[in-house]
Amino acid sequence: METIVTWLVDQVWSTGLVVFALGAGLFFTLMTKFVQFRYFKEMIMLLFEGKNSDHGISSFQAFCLALSGRVGIGNIAGVATAIAFGGPGAVFWMWVMALLGGASAFIESTLAQVYKSKIGTQYRGGTPYFIEKGLKIKWFAILVAIVVTISYGILLPGVQSNSIASGFENVFGINKSISGIIIVALLAVIIFGGVKRIATVADKAVPFMAIGYVAVTLIVLFANFSEIPAMFSLIISSAFGAHEAFGGIVGAAISWGVRRAVFSNVAGVGEATYSSAAAEVSHPAKQGLVQAFSVYIDTIVVCTATAFMILISGMYSVTPEGKAPIVDNMKGIDAGPIYTQSAVEAVLPGFGGIFISIAIFFFAFTTLMAYYYIAETTLVYLDKHTKFRWLNFVLKIGLLGMVYIGSVESVSFIWALGDLGIGSMAWLNLAAILLLSKPALKVLKDYDSQKKAGLDPIFDPRKVGIENADFWIDKCDEMNSKNKLTAILDPKEAVIEHANSLINKEDKVTRKTPLNK
Repeated sequence: METIVTWLVDQVWSTGLVVFALGAGLFFTLMTKFVQFRYFKEMIMLLFEGKNSDHGISSFQAFCLALSGRVGIGNIAGVATAIAFGGPGAVFWMWVMALLGGASAFIESTLAQVYKSKIGTQYRGGTPYFIEKGLKIKWFAILVAIVVTISYGILLPGVQSNSIASGFENVFGINKSISGIIIVALLAVIIFGGVKRIATVADKAVPFMAIGYVAVTLIVLFANFSEIPAMFSLIISSAFGAHEAFGGIVGAAISWGVRRAVFSNVAGVGEATYSSAAAEVSHPAKQGLVQAFSVYIDTIVVCTATAFMILISGMYSVTPEGKAPIVDNMKGIDAGPIYTQSAVEAVLPGFGGIFISIAIFFFAFTTLMAYYYIAETTLVYLDKHTKFRWLNFVLKIGLLGMVYIGSVESVSFIWALGDLGIGSMAWLNLAAILLLSKPALKVLKDYDSQKKAGLDPIFDPRKVGIENADFWIDKCDEMNSKNKLTAILDPKEAVIEHANSLINKEDKVTRKTPLNK
């Protein structure tokens, strides 16, 4: 089985996918006029703007829910494997993929908002939803939903639980099967509690774990302050083949850098589209910008923190696939969390192993919550076509079962399953958002024009010529009805509101300076 899965991974993660991911990111960057850079300040402000409701979650909760999926074991073990197989230069290509991927993240999350629906009492949306409504290709949407459900429900959970169990066994001597049972029990309490509970846990745990991890990184860097210039030189020279030792593996550096960046920040894979659709915002582009920022946090901040700790401490080996070791500082130890644990332990003896094990738990556990939420959302979509309502219970049991299996299985097989899932989704989602780039760019143009007019952007799909955005049409009609009712019941308030809008339009000031009654 492992041989078959490894062969499939090699086919999915060919050079074609590396070029496709980089090329799509570059295309979206140019077409959006570098949206991920020119709206950087806006991204941070929008994090705290939206509020949750009975039907949706706040922008910050959606950000944390998406970040809980992005910031996982890929930020610790994934970075270590990128360095182990691609050399220090892989870190540079992770940065490139993240910077370009910010535009891909903007496009996919904006589309998720445009084509979302209210199903029951909750907002739902994501890749299958915008394929059906935007591209009007139902079979493609169903295929994506099936692949996503299998990937997040079966293929990927084991990567996270395996790392938690391995870390606890290495540091605390806890048997992997016991760790697996504990993880399953904790996760069951949360996923049986529903989407709101998942979002509530995510917006508390994610900021805490990210800040703590970066703080420890700064300590390690400060302890090796004199080595920082040499570390940057090593990364840059290795990325372009100028370094004597790593000059012959530039191709591996690019491939593994992009591969692990995509696994970690999942920009273009579609993972963040599901939480983005659940956010309560006034304009789809707002959530697109929030999710572009989450890519920076994941890769530019957290992944870089791991890479710096490993490289500056020298706790790594580089053994390109099929070649002899170029660097063997870890003496045959498999690449993974042990690299990061050793780096912290070298500076903070007795603390490194414990801290990284706890960090792995938070990173991986919150990712498992996000995985379930995504798989449940695609299952809700499939339920419209299958009507098999019992599948939701099967999903819960199946995911929990794979969490336990992942805890006790071999690390190579579990990572191969994860790579297969991420790669398969990347091909499908990137194709979909490229085909839907035109409506996404219309939304951005509408956002740009309203911002230039000094307005707080409000989205009406009819004004920009986007079809099948039923949720937003209903929302606009509802707002118009309320405004008309206000004019009838309180004409004075209606006049003041109209005057404020004129001031905003003509003088390009914000609604923070309303007309005095």
